[in-house]
Amino acid sequence: MTEKKRIIFHVDMDHFFTAVEEREHLEYKGKPVVVGADPKQGKGRGVVSTCNYEARKFGVRSGMPISKAWKLCPEAIYLPVNYALYTRVSERIMEILRKYTDKFERWGIDEAFLDVTSKVKDFAEAETLAREIKQQIYSEEKLTCSIGVGPNKLVAKIATDIQKPNGLTIVKEEEVGKFLAPLSVRKLLWVGRKTETKLNSIGVKTIGDLARCDPTVLTEMFGGVGGQMYLMAHGIDRSEVEERGEVKSISRERTFEQDTSDFGLVLETLERIAKEVHEDVLSQSLYFKTVTIKVRYENFETHVHGKTLPFITNRLQDLQKTARELLEAYFRADRKIRLVGVRVSTFVSAERQKTLV
Repeated sequence: MTEKKRIIFHVDMDHFFTAVEEREHLEYKGKPVVVGADPKQGKGRGVVSTCNYEARKFGVRSGMPISKAWKLCPEAIYLPVNYALYTRVSERIMEILRKYTDKFERWGIDEAFLDVTSKVKDFAEAETLAREIKQQIYSEEKLTCSIGVGPNKLVAKIATDIQKPNGLTIVKEEEVGKFLAPLSVRKLLWVGRKTETKLNSIGVKTIGDLARCDPTVLTEMFGGVGGQMYLMAHGIDRSEVEERGEVKSISRERTFEQDTSDFGLVLETLERIAKEVHEDVLSQSLYFKTVTIKVRYENFETHVHGKTLPFITNRLQDLQKTARELLEAYFRADRKIRLVGVRVSTFVSAERQKTLV
């Protein structure tokens, strides 16, 4: 008996943080809204967490220094990250999505994968189901989402970005090659700016170009990742949609718009994302014992270093102090930093007093 072909949904909430803020404050509708750091009249540090489409028209983007966002769009409404609110809304949305499938995988605060293979017989029924999901989310939360539908997680995720906001893009298995071929290689996981530049140097600009490459050449250039890129260029992804178990860690990271040696900016960004992690910890009634930071330099050299505290805690000051101490060991004036991240782990539940690690 032939195995039924998979049908996977990738659901992505549209400009989630700012969309929630617009819902809570109707007076923001139609105006550029930026969630992130305080711009302080163009002199603020920190970065943009997200922005709505009105702000994007001015060139504002996630990860951009807040001072640059201010120069591009000083008339925008600038708001601090209200992670506790976004988390509550996210939980309700995830509960809606879980009802539509037996195989669910949360992917961050505003994305999820659904394997609906057992729920629909073909892509026509999948389209009907996707529209039903979009309608229910809007009906219950007054928020829009974009959905990508494909034969695997890779294709579904790429499809989601094709029509935003409030989009629905369906890619059948026989259409995968044609769908991927004209897209920029930057659409693929693991292909950042520097990898794109390296691929461009050998004439590879689109996913179609990548699919026609000799996989041996890619492996020589990029190691094991090169082989994985080759498979992805052909739309091959066998990874399962699966619910993650108990929380093992909570983390956030930010990639700077431009590599930076400004310690003040790096530190403020670190403390800001530590605050987001802390809010998530509190929302799940957890205590943590281990703090880890991640630093990626401009040449993609990456360091991860952690410290296990002699006590359990849920205090923001403990998290920020430990993260700062860890960061100081990796900051060098002659090396620019591309990315910084914070992770907490070794959890104890405040409600059940049960170790989760």
